[in-house]
Amino acid sequence: MRTIMVLAALIACACATSAAAQSRCKVMDPTGTPLNVRSSPQGNIVGALPNGVLVSIVDSAVDANGKPWAYIAGYSHGAPIGWVFREFIACY
Repeated sequence: MRTIMVLAALIACACATSAAAQSRCKVMDPTGTPLNVRSSPQGNIVGALPNGVLVSIVDSAVDANGKPWAYIAGYSHGAPIGWVFREFIACY
């Protein structure tokens, strides 16, 4: 019985994580310039994404200044992309 309960808890946790990671979000940088992708919150710039790209939020963090950051992956393929300023990502 305990094994079944543990297994059920693991499945529920995996589903919740999967559902959170599958949130459909879109890059919406109000400056109109590509959104910088970073290696960590406030880290080195490793790329950029244009407005309209669909992504999923995998993780989130707040930097020392209290600014929100999101670790994103590609929405359709799930491959990790990097950290972006959270306020420039709109989720549905």
